[in-house]
Amino acid sequence: MGFAAQAAPDATKANTLPPKPTVADVLKASKPSDWRALDPENTVYMDLPTGRVIMELAPAFAPATAANIRALVREKYFDGLFIIRSQDGFVVQWGDPDEENPKPFKAAKTVKEEFTVPIRDAAKAGAFTRLKDGDVYAPQVGHVNGFPVARDPARGETWLPHCYGMIGVARDNGYDSGNGSQLYVVIGHAPRHLDRNITVVGRIVHGMPLLSAQPRGTGAAGFYEKPEQRMPIQSVRIAADLPETERSKFEVMRTDSATYQAVVEAQRNRGGPWTKVATGKIDLCNAPIPVREQK
Repeated sequence: MGFAAQAAPDATKANTLPPKPTVADVLKASKPSDWRALDPENTVYMDLPTGRVIMELAPAFAPATAANIRALVREKYFDGLFIIRSQDGFVVQWGDPDEENPKPFKAAKTVKEEFTVPIRDAAKAGAFTRLKDGDVYAPQVGHVNGFPVARDPARGETWLPHCYGMIGVARDNGYDSGNGSQLYVVIGHAPRHLDRNITVVGRIVHGMPLLSAQPRGTGAAGFYEKPEQRMPIQSVRIAADLPETERSKFEVMRTDSATYQAVVEAQRNRGGPWTKVATGKIDLCNAPIPVREQK
């Protein structure tokens, strides 16, 4: 008994299939309700000679540390300090370079470590939207209110991961030795092995090129060896403390929105004439969290 030959696919028809939407396509079609404004009380401006860096604190994941950073900023602790370290493929750090005679401050000298927080406490920030792709470093990963998030439901713990652009609190060997007076941002491949070993307090939402382009330090761990190598910090302010006319207007895409899920899907299955193989997978630190300036 013979078998009918299977018809060869019509290459012409295949080439006329509608292209998959790109991240840019999804953003262009987004609605105002897909975005949220930055909270002025948790938005920090660091003005450098080269421009403004905008940070967003995540107090639901590091409440005591975020509060102490706000206290440091409000007493103008960071004004006149420096970017003191730039380690290739790792971090850029800022604070006081003089450990022997540090600049005095009134905020807490130490803050209890906040490497993780209870899931029930972090829920105050918003719903957890889980990525289906899985993760090497955590049982579950996803997003909460515009931040990448990892968590362990069995332990009831959640934490912010060391993705590109995330802000960590430098510390010594003592778990409680960090207080926010020395901060760093991840500028290289995500060092996720640091997760749950350092308090992560937020992320840079604008101005990353001003930090990632810093000349690399020549000292151990990328610290600058000469004072003239350090970039001075002109001022650091909480957005809520500035008049409206001096605030930068940025919005973050709501990561609990259907539109953000479309962004993730577009990144997970990148199409177009250039792409040969769409991976169909996405890593937590490769899921873009769109930010836009309000016109």
